[in-house]
Amino acid sequence: MNVKFLEPLDWAILAAYFIILMGIGIWASLKRKKGSSLFMAEHSLSWYHIGFSMWGTNVGPSMLIASASAGFTTGVVSGNYAWYAFVFICLLAFVFAPRYLGAKVTTLPEFMGRRFGQSTRNILAWYTIVTILISWLALTLFAGGILIRQIFDIPMWQSALILLLVSAFFTIAGGLKAVAYTNVYQMVLLIVVSAALTIVGLVKVGGIDGLVAAVPSDYWNMFRPNDDPAFPWLPILLGYPIMGVWFWCTDQSMVQPVLAAKNLKQGQLGANLTGWLKILDVPLYIVPGIICFALFPTLQNPDEAYMTLVTNLFPVGMVGMVMAVLTAALVSTVGSALNALSTVFTIDIYMKYRPKASEKEMISVGRLVTVVGAIISIVICIAIDSIKGLDLFNVFQSVLGFIAPPMAAVFLFGVFWKRATTRAANFALTFGTAFSLLVGVLYLWVFPSEDYPGVWPHFMMLSFDLFVAISVGMFIISMFEKKPQGNALDYGTLPKPSSSVVVLWVLLILVMIALYTFFNGH
Repeated sequence: MNVKFLEPLDWAILAAYFIILMGIGIWASLKRKKGSSLFMAEHSLSWYHIGFSMWGTNVGPSMLIASASAGFTTGVVSGNYAWYAFVFICLLAFVFAPRYLGAKVTTLPEFMGRRFGQSTRNILAWYTIVTILISWLALTLFAGGILIRQIFDIPMWQSALILLLVSAFFTIAGGLKAVAYTNVYQMVLLIVVSAALTIVGLVKVGGIDGLVAAVPSDYWNMFRPNDDPAFPWLPILLGYPIMGVWFWCTDQSMVQPVLAAKNLKQGQLGANLTGWLKILDVPLYIVPGIICFALFPTLQNPDEAYMTLVTNLFPVGMVGMVMAVLTAALVSTVGSALNALSTVFTIDIYMKYRPKASEKEMISVGRLVTVVGAIISIVICIAIDSIKGLDLFNVFQSVLGFIAPPMAAVFLFGVFWKRATTRAANFALTFGTAFSLLVGVLYLWVFPSEDYPGVWPHFMMLSFDLFVAISVGMFIISMFEKKPQGNALDYGTLPKPSSSVVVLWVLLILVMIALYTFFNGH
């Protein structure tokens, strides 16, 4: 696809979309009370803002393009990365959110700082910033840049710059409230357009029965044999929880909407909505890839599956709408990440040196950090673009798999084991992180698994092994300290969840069990 495929009507729809989006951003920034927090949306977010914002942050361009690619090559099995998440979103709702909100923290480094001390908070703040720059900004810009470059035939740095300028506008102008308000609008649009693509594709292929008949039977299995090279069941079963705990329970970009909830009930309901929305990932993003395999089985590059369906099945105008949706996914992810970046730097680093800084000064610093972070992320994005032979879906998952083990270990030990010490936490965040990233670099670039298939286990099993090694280290250090350092966290009185929260979560759990039962063995 190239720019010549965009007709005047497509351009008009794209322009209208951006005008509406800008209007929402300006409206949200004007609604923000003068002198109020740019970062936490004045703790005013309701359940639907939280649910759509978390899902919107998670739904990047890689989700649309790479999930369709995975659907094209392997069927629904990659949906484990979406559906298995409900366990850890539930953990956030019932274990972590009550403690975060009870402790009245703004950032997660602040939370761990209260548990293990200022040294841990400092390390965790920088760790979080580096994580946001690499996994949220640079990788998202890289995926989006590939798409923009294909359409407009411009260099990667220009593609990344365009995406950043739109995203930064909302973060600088309206803070978290602007990001949350625009996320609701964008995610509704995303659902509508992606559902339309799936429905049109199903009609074209002859309905659900026609689709089932046109693809291999194992395309409908959620679990594959343990010798499957891409999606073996045991590494996913053991390895995803490490990524799940980090991503859904301890990552600032994902958890920030919950921290900004009006109250705990709204946060728990918002997390529940995210769990329901994650069900849509399979029909909206993976099934189009399966449909593409049924309609265009000779397609050479699976990464083109999504746009192949769009250009062949949608009329003029709808192509422009799809481009608006893909841009929406990018703006949503990048905007949330930029806001999280500025929040962590301002609250956890800047205020350490300027504890009496005014709200106005903090907002100015946050905006400056947004700009600097954007520039750094473009540089990293260009560096990633220079690496050849990347498989988008698995590179995203493997990078997260190597980042997750230290954070997952520190938060789980910090919350569940009172004996865990500051020295053990700092060991995990420094040596544990260095070791995890070293293994990741060796796996991805120095001795790539494709060239050394007998040497490496699956990257998800590697993630599990790294978590176990770091956890053992934390346990030994904690047990051998004669005068353990660390604080018991004061959450206040942890409230019991309301009956409506419990009922909705029980319903979601039952639906997820039913879905896994249905899709295993077909």
